[in-house]
Amino acid sequence: MYNRELAKKSADTIRVLAAEAIQKAKSGHPGMPLGCADYAFTLWDKYLRHDPADPKWIGRDRFVLSAGHGSMLLYSLLHLFNYEGMTMEQLQQFRQWGSLTPGHPEFGHTAGVEVTTGPLGSGFSSAVGMAIALKHFGAVTGLDKAGFADQKVYVISGDGCMMEGCTSESASLAGHLKLDNLVVFYDDNAITIEGSTNLAFTENVAARFQAYNWRIIRVANANDASQCDAALAEAQKSDGRPTLIVGKTAIGYGAPNKQGKPSAHGEPLGDDELAALKANLGLPGTFTVEPDVRAYCDARCKELTAAAAEWNAKYNAFLNADSALKAQVENLTTRAVPADITEKLLAAAPVDKPVASRASSGTVLQAAAAAVPSLFGGAADLSPSTKSNLKEGGDFSADNYAGRNLHFGIRELAMGLAANGMALTGLNIPYTSTFFVFSDYMKPAIRLAAIQKLHQIYVFTHDSFYVGEDGPTHEPIEQIAMLRSIPGVTVIRPAEAHEVAGAWAEALKADGPVALLFTRQNLDPFAPELAKKVDVSKGAYVLEDDPDYNVILVATGSEVNLALGAAKLLREKQIPVRVVSMPSQELFLKQSPEYQSEVLPFGVAVVSIEAGSTFGWDRFADLTIGLDEFGASAPYKKLAEELGFTPEAVVEQIMDAFADDDCCCGDDNCGCGCHHDK
Repeated sequence: MYNRELAKKSADTIRVLAAEAIQKAKSGHPGMPLGCADYAFTLWDKYLRHDPADPKWIGRDRFVLSAGHGSMLLYSLLHLFNYEGMTMEQLQQFRQWGSLTPGHPEFGHTAGVEVTTGPLGSGFSSAVGMAIALKHFGAVTGLDKAGFADQKVYVISGDGCMMEGCTSESASLAGHLKLDNLVVFYDDNAITIEGSTNLAFTENVAARFQAYNWRIIRVANANDASQCDAALAEAQKSDGRPTLIVGKTAIGYGAPNKQGKPSAHGEPLGDDELAALKANLGLPGTFTVEPDVRAYCDARCKELTAAAAEWNAKYNAFLNADSALKAQVENLTTRAVPADITEKLLAAAPVDKPVASRASSGTVLQAAAAAVPSLFGGAADLSPSTKSNLKEGGDFSADNYAGRNLHFGIRELAMGLAANGMALTGLNIPYTSTFFVFSDYMKPAIRLAAIQKLHQIYVFTHDSFYVGEDGPTHEPIEQIAMLRSIPGVTVIRPAEAHEVAGAWAEALKADGPVALLFTRQNLDPFAPELAKKVDVSKGAYVLEDDPDYNVILVATGSEVNLALGAAKLLREKQIPVRVVSMPSQELFLKQSPEYQSEVLPFGVAVVSIEAGSTFGWDRFADLTIGLDEFGASAPYKKLAEELGFTPEAVVEQIMDAFADDDCCCGDDNCGCGCHHDK
């Protein structure tokens, strides 16, 4: 039962706990937790549907602290609401090694944290993805009509979030899609690290969001819990739009000498000011929750768990009455992938003629979507070029939330961050698509996906200088090295349609983010005897082999056929060759040392060939053939000639590189490329 007096005392308890933890750590951001405590506690106590005993409860609302620097606000809430592991000792270990209270909230590390936040605006944008996924799940299962898909996504954001471009991108999309299950609180405290927001930010945020088709609710004093309560009560009544609650707060509220000042943002209050805060709020204890507050929160936890149990009983009874629906829900919530997915996709791959891998990907994608109903995504206005539209399923829109094709518009960063939110719901395997060069716009989202180990798929096409006439602005060179440098990201660059099918299969079976790189230009399919050897799951495999080979050509993507052509010329020079296709360095490095040395044995010269940056290839190769400069605007065949990506040019580079090496074939002048002393 809601008690305004105890709710206010609970909010003040959050203020003190947050300030104490930050002071003990000598590091952190007290201003936002102190300013937002009234709104946050009112939300968690009275409106947020959650079960502290089951943080992953399917019927829960989501809470996203987009202003992740204020993490002690969330940790204090988790403590008061008895979330697993969030003891007082954990609050005292804020920002310390091994604690459940890291500097910014981390998904998968702390129970009750729905998303890793910190980079401003990223939580807001991921929340839009959560709202999309919840709408889709409800519509595609029909649970929305049965009253089991009315969950909301609540966000706390600040001035920094509102300044970041990703917020503008995702807010525009949310308004267009009429995501009325999204409620954002804007902590309008008018302070940033450098001082007043007037230094750089004087726009009318509410007017901007109104133009985005958001409903605006204003709270004149969000340090008054009753005003926050009234705003949240109004937010429960959908008007068909997402909701922005603009709440005026005082940063550092309650700290008499810091309140409203920039210094409250990102530095501990100091011992004297902490004592003044406690005296001001009448809470003199140290890391203490007073008995009446503890009893109040414990009672509320019991009510929340009981309400969840009641919901679960109705939900399970509804599913048990419809076996087909129950199976569908289980398939979506487990994101099931058939055991024979590789075979299914290989059967669909177009292998009878030369075809661009973006096109073979589009064909394989149709089979993947039929086999994996949880696959759900789209493109940043490029689906006709990236071949990423699903032919069956329709478009996701405000009029059809069951549609499987998402149109993100020209908003690459928002697309990537929204896909993170979609994956975080656990209700789908999201895929997103754009030209590979524009992965630059998505890099922050990809990094966050990797940190959170999110299963999602990036479809990047137009993957090299072979883009041709569009010129260097559209020809990715260094992007492949960038992706490979991100821990936890698997990069797969298939050589032709058989490998495309294998790449999609591995992406669907993965447990983290996967980037699939596809060509604009046509690629010759492997001959049947070579196609039998394809095994993308190993990351690299022997495609062609000569007895007593003394040079190994390792290539990816479109350069595998180039390597095959170069190998033919080397054989004409009586130089035996092994050709290895390495669609994924990451998958190859996961194989046993025995398998790795079987494919790339010690003591044999290795040459890598890839139409991109050579950065990182030195771990495998003695000679790296690539492109460490930007491309140019010209037909792609002309570029291949000029940039040295013809069989003749590759052979010439090999001969030049190894001409002076002593040769273990017995002829020191043959230039066969053998590093006998490697």
